[in-house]
Amino acid sequence: MAMLKITLTKSTIGASPKQRKVVEALGLKKMHRSVELADTPATRGAVAKVAHLVTVEEL
Repeated sequence: MAMLKITLTKSTIGASPKQRKVVEALGLKKMHRSVELADTPATRGAVAKVAHLVTVEEL
């Protein structure tokens, strides 16, 4: 199964509360920290909502 490496590259300080919850649901807590998640439609949808805050690499 394909994996995605998602890194929080911008702060959530100016983000809306919904976007903060999405970032937290992805497992990201601090800037420049990364998580590896399975490449599913749910993950892709969550990343699309906060695409301006994260960078995504396919593993």
